[in-house]
Amino acid sequence: MTMTRFPALFLLFPILFTGCKDDDDVPAPIVEVPDSYTFSRGGQSTVAFDGQSTRIAMAEELVAALRDTSRTEAELLAMYRNEGPNGEDVAPFSTEMLNASDKSIRSKVAAGADYFAANVTDAAAIRSTLESHLSRQVTEVFPAWNTLAQAGQAGQIADGTSTRYVNAGGLEYNQAFAKSLIGALMLDQAINNYLSPAVLDGGQNREDQVAGTPEAGQSYTTMEHEWDEAYGYVFGAAPDAASPLATVGEDDRFLNEYLGQVDRDADFAGIAETVFRAFVRGRAAIVAGDFTERDAQTDILQAQLSKVIAVRGTFYLARGADALESPTGPQASFHALSEAYGFVYSLQFTQDPATGAPYFTRQEVLGLLDRLYTDSADGFWGVDAASVRALGEEIASRFGFSFSAAAN
Repeated sequence: MTMTRFPALFLLFPILFTGCKDDDDVPAPIVEVPDSYTFSRGGQSTVAFDGQSTRIAMAEELVAALRDTSRTEAELLAMYRNEGPNGEDVAPFSTEMLNASDKSIRSKVAAGADYFAANVTDAAAIRSTLESHLSRQVTEVFPAWNTLAQAGQAGQIADGTSTRYVNAGGLEYNQAFAKSLIGALMLDQAINNYLSPAVLDGGQNREDQVAGTPEAGQSYTTMEHEWDEAYGYVFGAAPDAASPLATVGEDDRFLNEYLGQVDRDADFAGIAETVFRAFVRGRAAIVAGDFTERDAQTDILQAQLSKVIAVRGTFYLARGADALESPTGPQASFHALSEAYGFVYSLQFTQDPATGAPYFTRQEVLGLLDRLYTDSADGFWGVDAASVRALGEEIASRFGFSFSAAAN
């Protein structure tokens, strides 16, 4: 009887050993995806992006101040830096909440980990460029506020029922600043910083996430908070930030506004929901400890938010080219071309998830801007429609959409 049991026992051993070695038996994390951007732990919300909402509010006030001729150069720079020229405390904003904040716009411009952690030279040049737009608005455009602009002369131009204020080359510094800030602050921080593996997986973030260890005194883990901060640069000004799609495009004048405008184009309809759902699913994947799924959603966000910059840049180039051919003269194109200028500048902050690099390098972007504005001695006064359309075609081709799709 004993001998008859041994064969069965021997047959059982390889089955047991094989089962212990089979990684397929390890259950995959279960990602529970909510309908809204709502996450909690122990009955407390774990979502926080106050810093992003604050910087958006600061930027809103600063952009509005660029059309207030009572503002001084020092005041505009103080709003940008949230400090005086020697680092002293200032109160440049209209609310105590913003004045009391330790946040600033400048500190996060060109500060994304992926591109600028080891590239302080370009970061400094970009910050200087944005400061230059502020300074030149005061020193060049404000003194000519009531002067009719012409080639070589700053001043005002009529644009339908609106009045625009341009430099000697037809560039609106306020538009160049605002649209450049979308890339240099909002996009760069979202996709090149807070969604970067260098930030999400920094230190012992993965171990703390798996263990569910929150930051000291907080309900959220570090990784959860980094993801939320990226979300805040897109939806942080929404009245209902947990379910923001009802007002997307209306909540600020930066990345949210143009995500909404691209979404309203039939050729790109659905992009806002794609972005929102990727944020929700990626955050849920973090909670579940599924970092592979998190990274898949990061790829979607990098590609889609980068596309917003390219589509709107192409759109304004097309509008500018059309206006250049209108009977009202080149000045009819200046507003669109100024917006295009800022969006083209922002292309250097995009990220292609397939390469981990911008769709257009900084040097390529500077070359595009030379062709758009600098190559002509008179700036926009001397540019031609064909060359403007060629720029738009080049951008659209690089991103894989048609010029006509973005132009309509």
